[in-house]
Amino acid sequence: MSDTVKPWGVIATFVLGAIALLAGQFSGIAVLSTLYGLNLGDIATVSQDGGAIVLFILVSAPVQLVVLIIAATYKGEAAAYLGYKLPRRSEVVVGVAAVAALIVVGDMANWLVGRNIVDRFQTDIYQAATNANILPLLLLAITIFIPVTEESLFRGFLFRGWLREPHHAWPVIVFTAGLFAIIHVQYDWFLIAQVFAFGVLFGWMRWATGSTILTMLLHGLVNLEGMIETILTLNN
Repeated sequence: MSDTVKPWGVIATFVLGAIALLAGQFSGIAVLSTLYGLNLGDIATVSQDGGAIVLFILVSAPVQLVVLIIAATYKGEAAAYLGYKLPRRSEVVVGVAAVAALIVVGDMANWLVGRNIVDRFQTDIYQAATNANILPLLLLAITIFIPVTEESLFRGFLFRGWLREPHHAWPVIVFTAGLFAIIHVQYDWFLIAQVFAFGVLFGWMRWATGSTILTMLLHGLVNLEGMIETILTLNN
């Protein structure tokens, strides 16, 4: 996509991003309401049902992504608008190393303050998916569907719409990381702070490489590592 293509305005970017997010969430809720009889008050307990949580992700993520692609297409080529660019091998190596270092720092921080490395939400969804015999589907949802959708929103659509000048880079990186952290309401403040740190790293990698495919890969690795820690913790 040519740099001469004007992105959505700052406010329009926020509104369209919010519409995409809400469209996905309400689509997932509608399906759960129809199949499971759940209402809005029951959504907080969805992690305790393996089939429900996986279904919610598999429905909500594609809907959100489709809305983002439609909005991006209106301004030109959606893939370019959303940063769907293959990263260089060296960029992947740097990104993976940075993610590994941040995971170690996060685990050490948990250990130093006497917290469990694995959060209750992680154990809930793992046990629920295991009990429902759909663990592979859960892994697919959290390592592919969620990273692709969330990175397309935060490091793709919002980043593209708000980065107007080079000096806007860090404010946009920090602000999108903040929004990224806020939506992870299933965690407490300590883990939300860690999510924010990963959001800053993903934003910096997006700015430095121009690739949201790279941030999707890194996001997927973080989620996979979290699930591996969960499995090891529960099976020891």
